[in-house]
Amino acid sequence: MTNLIEIQGLTKDYSLTASNRKKKIKDAFVVDNVSFDVPKGYIMGFIGPNGAGKTTVIKLMLQIKKADKGRVRIFNEEGTHNNEHIGVVLDTPHFPVAWTVKQVEKALSPFYKEWDKARFAACLAKFDLDPKKTVHELSRGMQVKLQIAIALSHNARLLILDEPTSGLDPVARDEICELLQEFVEDGERSVLFSTHITSDLEKVADYITMILDGRIHFSGSKESLMEKYARVAGGTEEVPPALILGYRKHRSGFEGLVEKAHANRLPATVLTEAASLEEIIVFLNREAKREGGEDNGKGN
Repeated sequence: MTNLIEIQGLTKDYSLTASNRKKKIKDAFVVDNVSFDVPKGYIMGFIGPNGAGKTTVIKLMLQIKKADKGRVRIFNEEGTHNNEHIGVVLDTPHFPVAWTVKQVEKALSPFYKEWDKARFAACLAKFDLDPKKTVHELSRGMQVKLQIAIALSHNARLLILDEPTSGLDPVARDEICELLQEFVEDGERSVLFSTHITSDLEKVADYITMILDGRIHFSGSKESLMEKYARVAGGTEEVPPALILGYRKHRSGFEGLVEKAHANRLPATVLTEAASLEEIIVFLNREAKREGGEDNGKGN
């Protein structure tokens, strides 16, 4: 399988910076030995709670920040020198708010050899974007669509999205997800979709990379992740806490996550059911914090 992105051992330790050494900041390790691939023709969901390191990884990939260690290959080249075919979509575009959509095109098009004026006009019509409106007048969802229209118009083969649907209403989020599916339909283009909104990824992601506390916890097909774990719940019966991931007690009993391969070791009185993507990340995040000494795994 061909990969459009290959990341190996990416590391960024902020405790090594001069300012942090001066402030004597400890445990400022943000990204630790991150490795994963994004296959061509698919949508990779990059998921984790806020502060897990998603945005830092993206900035290291795009060389906005300098990594301490590791390697990034995009289109089989080191770094992002071939950025003509990379489209970056942020939660808020960095365009002057007084610019009209037409002025945005006028300012950006000279930077792209393959800029397609007709394609941009077609995207504006399809996305119901008024070329006379200013960036300030566009809704959040329309601003995201404008960035996607730009990427499509300079023949981007890779979209890198950092929380583009955060704060959008369900209708706008659904429209953005549909656009991403259309983007990869030809099998030649890929999407790295960073978000903490798991329902969006359940709709569109083919693969999932999960990052917790700066470390990759899982990277593989969405189906294999969903098949790996089950949600468990029960009353006040004794359950070996070591078997339950993200173990949480409450008044009427407990809940948590279990690897399906170990589910047969649970008492018959324990309820086992399919886990949602959101439940998987919540319980695994609790488990990671428990192992790190931040959470004893008990209580609300």
